[in-house]
Amino acid sequence: MRIGPRAFAWGARTYIMGVINVSPESFSGDGLVDAGAAVAQARRFADEGADILDVGGQSTRPGPRRTDAGFDEIAPVEELRRVLPAIEGIRRALPEMPISIDTYKPGVARAALEAGAHLINDITGFRQSPALARIAAEARVPVVAMHNQRGRHVAEGDERLVAAVLDGLRASLRICIEAGIAREQVIIDPGFGFGWTPEQNLALLRCLPALAVLEAPVLIGTSRKSSVGDALGGADVRDRVFGTAATVAVAIANGADIVRVHDVAAMAQVARVTDAIVRAHAPSGAERGGDEAAR
Repeated sequence: MRIGPRAFAWGARTYIMGVINVSPESFSGDGLVDAGAAVAQARRFADEGADILDVGGQSTRPGPRRTDAGFDEIAPVEELRRVLPAIEGIRRALPEMPISIDTYKPGVARAALEAGAHLINDITGFRQSPALARIAAEARVPVVAMHNQRGRHVAEGDERLVAAVLDGLRASLRICIEAGIAREQVIIDPGFGFGWTPEQNLALLRCLPALAVLEAPVLIGTSRKSSVGDALGGADVRDRVFGTAATVAVAIANGADIVRVHDVAAMAQVARVTDAIVRAHAPSGAERGGDEAAR
């Protein structure tokens, strides 16, 4: 798959998606307030080993208004005000870096692609707005289709969980294909943290091999999420790096192709070592970076 200026060879190694949050409300405590800060963070992430940057302006943390979405939605005009300067600035500063727009709003996605984004990452899996899939098809860009369990109940048990995820992702794939997106241009995401109990979130990681039946690259986003904190006895969001590292290693061992993370330097190391174990991937000199000098 080609995402903007780079080609991605699924199965060869794990790719790192760095999170660029231009939303002050972000649950992870890393919300940025202006494009300059976003560009600075993008440069740092590139140096630390990010393969793609995911820019988002809409926080999905539960909010006091309790809207149907499960979080406080901002108006598209405000989302655009946040994400467009960041995308334009990153594109100028890092022309060889693929950029993803994290949105479920068609107008935001279209403008973001025009500003320089190369991929659409939709937390609703295009089930909320199939028009978004048509925009991707017209622009000939790849997509990430996530299964979102919010508002959908499923009983406990790994088999029921897997069935719900596969049903949701198959529905998303149908929408994408009917819109004109090539099957090989779709990345799937089981939706860790979106509508599941803490126990079900962890079960998702155990069950990742079941997604192989869909024959699509898998993205997983566990970084700093509350289920990690719960497993650590209620750890604060800033104290979840090692817990996140455990989830990243398990996800890679179970078939993840992309890990979406806030702590790029640390998780790039986790990915390299896990790849060396489970994929027998020997990093090149460029991937090793400063490690060679320390030998």
